[in-house]
Amino acid sequence: MKRTFIAAATATLLATTAFADNHMAKNPMVGGAEMFSDKTIVENAVNSADHSTLVAAVQTAGFVETLSGEGPFTVFAPTNDAFAALPEGTVETLLQPENKDQLTKILTCHVVAADVMSEALVGMINDAGGTYEIATVGGCTLKAMVTDGMVMIEDEQGGAATVTIADVDQSNGVIHVVDKVLLPAM
Repeated sequence: MKRTFIAAATATLLATTAFADNHMAKNPMVGGAEMFSDKTIVENAVNSADHSTLVAAVQTAGFVETLSGEGPFTVFAPTNDAFAALPEGTVETLLQPENKDQLTKILTCHVVAADVMSEALVGMINDAGGTYEIATVGGCTLKAMVTDGMVMIEDEQGGAATVTIADVDQSNGVIHVVDKVLLPAM
């Protein structure tokens, strides 16, 4: 029992430290671009070379105005590599006008209507006994957990994304960069 507690405490400390390290930078670099806390989620995302697919999807879904709004929002932002890992042709299909509803559902499953910094998220995970359920604006329920010292976000299909860059502060919320696209239950 004591050994399990020590292992859990160590994993939590590592995850909190990994998240905190990213938050300590005044303007963290994401996709080769400096992110500024006085710009909106959309204003910063368009400058990230790692998020051009996400930006294109947000534009296609007509979600730019929302993510440029007051918020606050927490966005789990998949990279271009995350989108590229989807089955061949998926991104192209989702970007077609007739698939706007499906694209919107996927995108809104990456957004939480709150400003959730990493320290708070790790605290919620700990308080919930190791897995914290996150309700998204798209109606999805994601599960956050700490695994091997990293914060993981599990989607409704059981796929898990790792938070690779946390606490990218924005004027209307926060971005946590993730390495997988989070999918709703189908």
